[in-house]
Amino acid sequence: MKRTWTIIGVGDVARSFQWYQSLFGQPETASAHDDFGQICDSDGTVLLCLHAWGAHEHPSLTSPHYAKPGNGLLLFFRVDDFAVALSRARALVSRLEEEPHLNPSTGTAEFSLRDLDGYYVTISALNVA
Repeated sequence: MKRTWTIIGVGDVARSFQWYQSLFGQPETASAHDDFGQICDSDGTVLLCLHAWGAHEHPSLTSPHYAKPGNGLLLFFRVDDFAVALSRARALVSRLEEEPHLNPSTGTAEFSLRDLDGYYVTISALNVA
């Protein structure tokens, strides 16, 4: 089996870690490191990695000032509890970027919001509407 680990640069790993755990309805835990954290599913699958800007001298993670965070990236997550995820999302942000709607390409309901660092996050229902 092959898996990808999507890694995004964030300003505050602990704060972003808590934000994503809230969005996904996961129990609140602390990230393993101050400069890197992995959001994992209950089966241990890595859903998203959070990397502090400027840590470890990775060329593409030096600073958010070289390119706007999220430029060319869409974080797209499929969830089996769409209505509950929508409720959690509304509690995290003052407004959604896209209200719930049916995506004609996937046949599933989805909505979008921005995370703490400005990344565009789309939440899509796992099952066809």
